[in-house]
Amino acid sequence: MWIYLNDKFVQEHDALISVFDHGFLYGDGVYETIRSYGPRLFMRDEHLSRLFRSAESIGLTIPIPMKEWTDILHKAMAHNNVGTDQQDAYLRITVSRGAGDIGLDPALCPSPTVVVMAKPLVPPASALYESGVNIIVASTKRNLPSALSPQIKALNF
Repeated sequence: MWIYLNDKFVQEHDALISVFDHGFLYGDGVYETIRSYGPRLFMRDEHLSRLFRSAESIGLTIPIPMKEWTDILHKAMAHNNVGTDQQDAYLRITVSRGAGDIGLDPALCPSPTVVVMAKPLVPPASALYESGVNIIVASTKRNLPSALSPQIKALNF
């Protein structure tokens, strides 16, 4: 798999992130997932807007302008031979605070880490659409919205 890491595409075995990256250390970052229908990115602008809104909400500046994202996403699909008429794509964008000294101060990180992965989308089995699925209501308690806004797609999911 080819991974977009910061400003270039690298093979997955070369896609390395520092152990001092605050996304790894503290969950300090945001993410977005997008699917494609062939080469068409589903609700691309809405997903990218939410990515930027989430980043802004935690005081994280995404170093790539909005207008450049479409090209990066299409290149990620092309590098991985997905997002074609034969194969829909699943894309994951992750933007972390980046590497910096240990500590909670965001100013410790001079530049964010940007990762884009594109892989084949594996849809649910068609039988599930016909017969449905069993569900449960989990007793797991979520964070209060006042503690962490559910509008932020943060890495500390």
